[in-house]
Amino acid sequence: MARCVQSVQEFIQDSFVPMVAVLCSEEAERVTRKNNLNFAELLRPFCRLTSEGHIRDPNNQVQTVKNLRICVNKLVASQNTTSAVLGPTQRQLLSEVVLSCQPQDGAVTNMITVGGYQLNFNGKGCLLIFVFVFLATTPWFEAYRENFLQSMPASDHEFLNYFLACLLVVSSTEAVPVEQFLKLSQEQHRVQHSGEYTNPKWFIPNTLKYYVLLHDMSEGNEHRADTVYEDMKQRYGPQGCYLLKINSRTLSTGEDEQIPDPWSQYLHRNNLHNQVSSLAFSTSNNHFVNILLDTASSSGSLNNLSTVNRGAGSHGICLTLNDHDHIRQFIQEFTFRGLLPHIEKNIRQLNDQLVSRKGLSRSLFTATKKWFGGGKGPEKSINEPKSTCGLLYPPEAPELQIRKMADLCFLIQHYELAYSCYHTAKKDFLSDQAMLYAAGALEMAAVAAFLQGGAPRPYPAHYMDTAIQTYRDVCKNMVLAERCALLSAEILKSQGKYSEAASLLIKMTSEDSDLRSALLLEQAAHCFINMRNPMVRKFAFHMILAGHRFSKAGQRRHALRCYCQAMQVYKERGWSLAEDHINFTIGRQSFTLHQPENAVIAFREILANDSRQTATQQGAFLREYLYVYKNVTGGNEVSLPQLPLPCIHSSATRVYFGHERRLAEGEKQAATHVSLDQEYDQDLAAMWRHLEEQLVAAANRGLVPGNFQPTQSCLNSHTDNLRHPFAVVEEPIIVEVTFRNPLKVSLALSNLSLLWKFSVEGASLSEEMSEGLSGKALTNEDALALGVDDIVSTETILEFYMGPEETKVARLRLLPHRTGQLNIVGVVYNLAGPLPGELTPSTEGQQMMDMMVVHGKQDLRIQGPRLNQTKEDKMLIRHGPDRRLEPIITPPMPLMEVFFLQFPTALLCGEVRKAYVEFCNVSSVPLCGLRVASTHPDFFTFGSQATTPLTPVSPASSENCSANLQCSLVSSCDILMFVFFHAGNFSTKSIVLPFISITLMEQICYNFIINNT
Repeated sequence: MARCVQSVQEFIQDSFVPMVAVLCSEEAERVTRKNNLNFAELLRPFCRLTSEGHIRDPNNQVQTVKNLRICVNKLVASQNTTSAVLGPTQRQLLSEVVLSCQPQDGAVTNMITVGGYQLNFNGKGCLLIFVFVFLATTPWFEAYRENFLQSMPASDHEFLNYFLACLLVVSSTEAVPVEQFLKLSQEQHRVQHSGEYTNPKWFIPNTLKYYVLLHDMSEGNEHRADTVYEDMKQRYGPQGCYLLKINSRTLSTGEDEQIPDPWSQYLHRNNLHNQVSSLAFSTSNNHFVNILLDTASSSGSLNNLSTVNRGAGSHGICLTLNDHDHIRQFIQEFTFRGLLPHIEKNIRQLNDQLVSRKGLSRSLFTATKKWFGGGKGPEKSINEPKSTCGLLYPPEAPELQIRKMADLCFLIQHYELAYSCYHTAKKDFLSDQAMLYAAGALEMAAVAAFLQGGAPRPYPAHYMDTAIQTYRDVCKNMVLAERCALLSAEILKSQGKYSEAASLLIKMTSEDSDLRSALLLEQAAHCFINMRNPMVRKFAFHMILAGHRFSKAGQRRHALRCYCQAMQVYKERGWSLAEDHINFTIGRQSFTLHQPENAVIAFREILANDSRQTATQQGAFLREYLYVYKNVTGGNEVSLPQLPLPCIHSSATRVYFGHERRLAEGEKQAATHVSLDQEYDQDLAAMWRHLEEQLVAAANRGLVPGNFQPTQSCLNSHTDNLRHPFAVVEEPIIVEVTFRNPLKVSLALSNLSLLWKFSVEGASLSEEMSEGLSGKALTNEDALALGVDDIVSTETILEFYMGPEETKVARLRLLPHRTGQLNIVGVVYNLAGPLPGELTPSTEGQQMMDMMVVHGKQDLRIQGPRLNQTKEDKMLIRHGPDRRLEPIITPPMPLMEVFFLQFPTALLCGEVRKAYVEFCNVSSVPLCGLRVASTHPDFFTFGSQATTPLTPVSPASSENCSANLQCSLVSSCDILMFVFFHAGNFSTKSIVLPFISITLMEQICYNFIINNT
């Protein structure tokens, strides 16, 4: 069970306390009502004694009474009979108690380390230390338990809930207070002895009457009150009466003095019993009477109920701290000088009667009664079987006298004598087959044996088991069985017997009460987690069961809490079906409790994980998610949320920089270039890198600069992505994103585009726009808000359909118009799921408008390669950056395209063929210093003006030709450098102008047969 605020001894002592009734005159009620309290409520915070009391047992031994609490209730009489089950009103009130007691946000949590479990991840066994977070206490269970025990009606087989005394309260402002005391005394006697009322029940015929004179210090005559009190002491004795002075607070002192309010917690927690006593009887057909004098139709019961809903700060507004002390002193005087002596006297009288009637041996008397038929047996009907639980003893029966004496001893903490009496009564009840009485004696004998201080006698758990079984199966009384189980479970928990306590609590679950079953299952789950070897999975399983029963009982917040705690165990353990069920329930409960954000998160978890559900179930999950999400946003998204579908393989993302190459026309053959349609070849990439390094070295006097970065037009997971790539203004960036639909139902995406952030250089924007950005990175939304449409152009795919379990690639384009730093952060799109009738691609366009569509995004987070350079990198798991989605946008640069004309497809060994190469600058920036590198420079040579006339083959080339080319061999290895001259000026170097094509003749000679494709 969960940790409780009280110890088990305190819990049991507070569950069985002396009961005291209160009967007030109308004037006394008026005096106490100034504080928004009745007299019983006024006394409630002060009913626990702060000092020890003493009594003498029948053997004249002094017994110490410690930390005694008395229960003071307003006297309410009715003709209602005792029921074996809780009525609808009692169930509703208990449900409200549990509902009103919820865990606070930011409440203290308890984190424990459980396990040493061998769990299998990716086929490898690893030792996992499981960290589990749960609330240290369950105050809702303690509140339910306390109010349940208080709401239990008095039963005929025991006397623990019977009234021992009655406080008769009269105001000092009455004309003749003594006459009012007499009327109250007569009324109490009529209620107890007339036989008209079955409730309340009284412990002994001669009930203690304690006379209280209530004096209002703000309006009464104190001297008159003292005079009346002196007369009372002469009539009732100084031990039988008391003068209580209250309401000493005036308006002047009320403004300066801050008085605490000890009533609010007690009124909210303890008023359930009064409400049950009033509401249950008033809603039935039985006669209901509220005992108040001098009024025919009293409103006392309504006032009693309404005090629960009053403001906490309005209680005791006329009382000072001295008045608090007066009330506390009154309780001490009444208990020590009135109640305890009265109990001591009755214990002696009962003991003397039993000894005189039966001698020393009760067992011998019982045996004699069996053989000779002596004594008066229990009354029963003719047709009633011997083993029934419906036996009824007369009030003067010796068996009941023993039980009454045992209960009195138990209430004053004389547990040794109480156990002896319970044990004796148990034998007698069993011999008479009075099973209800026997179960009650077994229950209290077990509790008394446990509470005996320093006694070697062990706790007789089998007594409790027998009592529970008898209450439940024989007597069909689940109320008493539940009380017995609550007591036994708490005792077992205090002894560290969590397994036995869990089994007991689980046995008490049934279909007749969802709330009780939920609370007991939750406590059983806490028993499993508190064992020496915690059973984590049993904890989670029973928390799921508790959450289900909480949900059936209408306790949605508690149901949600149980499912969330269980999810900590099931999450990421490979139990996908269990996770789906829990997440779906969490989503439903969260949405019902107006926690839409939590609902969206839960449903997203269902869709994000690989599910083993059927297509129908997955479709239902998807529609549920879309519906919840639509209700959350309402079409007014402040920030785009993360969508769970489709799954994105971020590591498979490829980025292409530059225009897609023009296709060849006519006899032209385009030179091969890197494209998204090609597979990555590591050897080929290394060759191109080597050629580029030689070109750079040739241009820099044989040295490769330290900041050299090879050109990479297409980036993927195999390329070097540690540095920022370069992209050129007005040249497109193509991002290839791989989507995977993990569901067995289709998905329809629309308006699919990239999300980006752009850090703009200061000079590239106007001053107004720069001030609007205020140093922040510009995003898609910012650009639209500021009216900036010339930063980055974003291409949108209007419709993108994905079939069940399909993997599909989308190529999305950006066109930067400014220089700066571009970060591609994700994709944004509209997600729609199919209606219950599955869509097909042909019907996609027609039914798109009928679908439920949500707008969201997914981030593109690419994990870089694992670092393995230093010792720390090898010991820890560290990953380097991957900057393929973070290009630097540079100013315009030359861009060249190459075409071959009349290029041979096959050559004979030693054959020389002529071909033409067309160089075209397709950018707006002139190109100069063209160099050509080859892995086999000996196989070809470029013609020049001196050797071969420049004869363009294609008309387009002749139209664009405006320069001659001189070819010189820069290196004997593989570098050729071309220097361009204007036709009319050969003395100075020139450039290839933008959008100019130049065609050169190429001599190709192969010394061996080769096919050039």
